[in-house]
Amino acid sequence: MDDEEMVRDVTAAMLRYMGYEVELAVDGAEAIKMYRDAMESGKTYDAVILDLTNKFGMGGIEAVKRLLEIDPEIRAIVATGYCTDSILTDFREYGFCAAMAKPFMMKELAEAMGKALD
Repeated sequence: MDDEEMVRDVTAAMLRYMGYEVELAVDGAEAIKMYRDAMESGKTYDAVILDLTNKFGMGGIEAVKRLLEIDPEIRAIVATGYCTDSILTDFREYGFCAAMAKPFMMKELAEAMGKALD
């Protein structure tokens, strides 16, 4: 989930290159709906990547709170362009499994996915 189309597209391309199936959301509300719909249909997501802030709607912190209510076992990664934000080091306190500073390279994305799925 990211409000920047280019970030969504590049992240999706990297994830697909690594062999993951990808679905994209613009904001937290859309991500929550997609997650809930997937669970109800018997499909599950291995992990979600949530942008910390969102200019169109709900950001990552609020979204992960709601997602944890739906699925306490969710594997969520926070991504932020605010390199000095404490969430990068304290991500577990917010319910995330991993954190990435934007812009990130494929190596950082792979490491975050590894932490989330471990």
